[in-house]
Amino acid sequence: MKSFLIRRWFLLCLILVLGCGIAFSETLRPLTAVPALRQAVVLSVMFLMAFPLCIRAIWPTIRRPRAPLLAIAITFGLTPLMAWGMCEFLCLLWPGFRQAMGNGILVAAAAPSTLASSSVWTRRAGGNDAVSLLVTVVTNLICFAVTPAWLLLMIGMMPQFDPLAMAASLSLLVVVPVIAAQLLRLIPSWAMWATRHKIPLGVLAQVGVLAMVFLSAIQTGNRLDGEGLTAIWASLAVMVVLVLVLHLTALYAGLKASPWVGVNRPDGIAVGFSGSQKTSMVGLEVATQLGVNILPMVTYHISQLLADTFVADRLREATPPPESRESWPAEMDTGA
Repeated sequence: MKSFLIRRWFLLCLILVLGCGIAFSETLRPLTAVPALRQAVVLSVMFLMAFPLCIRAIWPTIRRPRAPLLAIAITFGLTPLMAWGMCEFLCLLWPGFRQAMGNGILVAAAAPSTLASSSVWTRRAGGNDAVSLLVTVVTNLICFAVTPAWLLLMIGMMPQFDPLAMAASLSLLVVVPVIAAQLLRLIPSWAMWATRHKIPLGVLAQVGVLAMVFLSAIQTGNRLDGEGLTAIWASLAVMVVLVLVLHLTALYAGLKASPWVGVNRPDGIAVGFSGSQKTSMVGLEVATQLGVNILPMVTYHISQLLADTFVADRLREATPPPESRESWPAEMDTGA
C-alpha cells in the first residue's frame, strides 16, 4: 500500500484537488479574483521544472536534428490539426460541444511538450532522453508565438482573447523563468545544487501543478453551475474518448514515422513521447485566460501519465540492451 501511494500520490492528489475545486467552487470563488496568485504559481513551477535541466546534454542532439524536428512537427503541427478536425466534425453533429469541451481540447492540443514527464518516460522506455529534452525546451520557448497563433486560427477571436496579449503573457510566464533557470545554472555551485536536488525540486513543481489545477477547477466549477447534469456527463464522456485518441495517435505517429525519416529506435522513442505529451501548466494557464473548460487539459495530463506508463514498459521490453546496439549502422548511433 505504501509503495502504491508513493508511486501514485500525484494522480490521487490531482483527482482530489480537481473534485474539491469544482465541488466548492462557489465558496472558493474569491481565490480566482487574484490573477497575480495564478501567475506566481505558473512562474514558480516553470522555474522549478527548468532549473534541474542540463541544457548542455542536448548539444550532440542538435547536430542530428531530424528526431527533434519530427517531434516538434507532431507537437505543433499534427496534434492541433487532428484536434481541430475532430472538434469541427463533432460540432457539426453537436453544436453545444464546442463551448462545453471543444475549445478546451483545442487549447490542450496547442500546448507545448511537457518539461517533466516526457524525458522520464523516454528514459524508462529505453529511448534517448536528450532528444525529448531538446523538444521540450524548444516547444516551451516558442509556445508564446505558436500557441496563440493556433488558437486564433482554430477558435477565432473571442471577447477575452487578445493573441498579442497572450503572447506577451506566455513569454513572461514561460520563457522568462526557463531562461532565468538556465542562466542561474551557469554558476557551477548552483548547477550542482539543482542537479543533486532534482527529485525534491520536481516534487515542488508537482505541488505547484496541483495548485494550478485547484485554481482552474474553481473557475470551471463556477462555469458548470449553469449547465444541465446530463449535458455535462455526455460531453465529458465524449471528451475523454477524443483526448485519449488524440494522445495515443500522436504517440503512435511519432514511433512509426521515425524510421521513415532515418531516425533510430532510441531517438524514435523520444519522438513518440515528447511529440505527444503536453505540459499542463501552459495549457491550464491558457485555458484560464480564455475562460474555457480545463477538464480536457487535465484529462490529457492524466491520460499521458497512465497510458504512457504501459507503453513505456512495452517498449522497454522490446528495446535491445545497450550492448546489442553495436550492431546498428554507424550513422544511426545515438551518441548516448
